[in-house]
Amino acid sequence: MTLKVYNTLTRKKEEFVPIEPGKVKMYVCGPTVYNYIHIGNGRPVIFFDVVRRYLESQQYEVTYITNFTDVDDKMIRKAEEMAVSVPELAETFIAAFLEDIQTLGVHEATLNPRVTENIQEIIEFIAALVEKDFAYEAGGDVYYRTSKFAEYGKLSGQNLEELQYGIRVEVDDRKENPQDFVLWKAAKPGEIYWDSPWGQGRPGWHIECSAMVRKYLGETIDIHGGGQDLTFPHHECEIAQTEAVTGHPMANYWLHNAFLNIDNEKMSKSLGNGILIRDLVKQIKPEVFRYFMLSAHYRNPLNFSDESLKQAANALERIQNAYDNMKHRLATASATGEVEAGVTDKLQAISKQFVDKMNDDFNTPDAITAVFELVAEANLYLQQERVNAEVVKLYLAQLEAFDTTLGILSQQADELLDEEIEQLIVERTESRKSKNWARADEIRDLLTEKGIFLEDTPQGIRWRRK
Repeated sequence: MTLKVYNTLTRKKEEFVPIEPGKVKMYVCGPTVYNYIHIGNGRPVIFFDVVRRYLESQQYEVTYITNFTDVDDKMIRKAEEMAVSVPELAETFIAAFLEDIQTLGVHEATLNPRVTENIQEIIEFIAALVEKDFAYEAGGDVYYRTSKFAEYGKLSGQNLEELQYGIRVEVDDRKENPQDFVLWKAAKPGEIYWDSPWGQGRPGWHIECSAMVRKYLGETIDIHGGGQDLTFPHHECEIAQTEAVTGHPMANYWLHNAFLNIDNEKMSKSLGNGILIRDLVKQIKPEVFRYFMLSAHYRNPLNFSDESLKQAANALERIQNAYDNMKHRLATASATGEVEAGVTDKLQAISKQFVDKMNDDFNTPDAITAVFELVAEANLYLQQERVNAEVVKLYLAQLEAFDTTLGILSQQADELLDEEIEQLIVERTESRKSKNWARADEIRDLLTEKGIFLEDTPQGIRWRRK
C-alpha cells in the first residue's frame, strides 16, 4: 500500500508523490515565542514529528522546517509587561520551547528560521506583491488586495462575501476591502522597527511564512502543516501571497490536525483551562502524553482528561514492560542461531499491518494496535522457561523499529543504578536467601519510594523506574 494523505486543499485522500523522488520538503508553522507552550500546542508538535519520523523510516530524506515568530503585537505587549526587549523575550521562550519539545521526544528541526533573521526577504516579497498590484500602501501600512486573487478562500472554503465585518474581519478605514490583510505594519512610537520602502515598521503575521518557505524550500513544497486553527486565515493568506508572486502552488499537500479539548471543553484563555507542557511533565511521564496524543487520529478532536491520561499510562506500561522484559530475558537466553518456524512470518505480518495503517493518512491509533499484537506475541513467547536469543532479538528489533516512528518508549531502564540502590538490591537478594522476609519487604518499599520497582522472575530480579 502506498502512502495516502488527506489534503485539506482538495478535501480528499491522495497518493503522496513528492516533487523530487526520495526527498520531502516539509514546513510546519511554529510558535509565536512570547510564552511557554501549552498542551494544545503539543498536538501539532508531536504529530508532525511522527510524520517526519515515518517518512524517514520509509527512506525519504526529509527537510523539516518550523519557524519562530519572534516579533509581533503579542510579543511587543509581553516585552513591555516584563520590562525586557523583544529580542530578549524571544531568546527566553525559544530556549523554553526547544527544551519542552526535547522533553516530548521531538526531533530537532532541520532549521528554525526566525522572522527577525529574514526581514530583507520579507520586504522583497512584499515589494513583489506591490509591483504586481496585489498589495497597496496606506498610511505606512501595506495591505494585500484579496479581491485580486480569484482563488482566495480555496483552502478553507471560506466565502468572503459572508464574512461579518467587524466580527471575523478587522475593520480598518484604510483598507480597500475589509477582507484585505496587513503585510507591513507601521511602527508606533517606541516599538521595535525596521526600515522599508514604506517607512519604519515590521512584518504582518502571514507574510513571514511565505517568505521563509520560498527562501529555504523553494516555490512549491511537498507538505505544509499546522493546527486546524491555522487553515483560515493564516494558511489561506499564505497561499494568496505566495501564488500571486510565483504563479505556482505553494504546497502540494496541506495537513491540519484537529483541536485538543480539555474535559470536553475547548481550550481558551477565558476559561483559563490551558495547561503548560512543562507543568504537565512534572506529573506524568512525557512518553504518556506523547502516547495519548497518538491514540486518536490526528484529524479527529482529542479530549484531554485525568481518565484519558490514566488509560494512556496503563496502555503504554504494557508496551514498556514487554520491551523491558525482552531486554531482560535476552541476557539469559540460549545462544542458538535457529529461529522457530512461523516467528518470521508473524513478525512480517505485524510489520505490514503497522506500515499499512501509517500509509493510510498516518493512522497512529490503528498502527498502535499492531504494536500491541507484537507485544502479545512477545509476551507469549517469553513465558517459556527457555527462549532463543535470536527470536528475542527479532521481537526487540521490530518493537524498536515501530518506536522509531512513534517515539513512545522510555530508555531509562538502560541507565546504571546509583551506588546506594545497587547496594540495596544486593542486600534484598541476600535477605531473601536467608529468609529475612521482613527486611526484604522493607527494602522493596524503600526502593519503591525512590521510584524503583522490582520484579522477581525465574531469571532473577529485574527492575524498572516509575
